[in-house]
Amino acid sequence: MTEVELRLWIRLRGEQIGGHRFRRQVPIGPYVVDFACLKARLVVELDGGQHATAGERDERRTAWLESRGFAVLRFWNTDVLESLDGVLEKISAALTQTPSPTLPAGGREKRP
Repeated sequence: MTEVELRLWIRLRGEQIGGHRFRRQVPIGPYVVDFACLKARLVVELDGGQHATAGERDERRTAWLESRGFAVLRFWNTDVLESLDGVLEKISAALTQTPSPTLPAGGREKRP
C-alpha cells in the first residue's frame, strides 16, 4: 500500500463514512480495485503519475466495472495529499447517490 493509499484508508476503514464498510485491494472480476464498498457498489481508485498515460486502459476498466453495476470514483494522488477532506466529501456524496442493488429475500431470484 502506498503512502497516499494509507492516508485514505485510515479515513475509510472502520465504517467511518456514514457506517459504510470499505475494503482495500478488492478483486472484482479481472481487476483489483484500490477500495470498494461492496454494499453500495462503489469503487474508489487512486491514480498516480503512471495513470497519466494509461487513460484508455483506465477507461476500459471503469467501463467494465460500471457495466457490472459499480460506480467508480477516481482521484489523483495529489487530491488526497492536498485535499483529503474534499475527497472524503465526494465519496460520502457518492455513497448517498449510489443505490444498493435490490435482491429478493434470501438474495436469490425465485424460480417460477
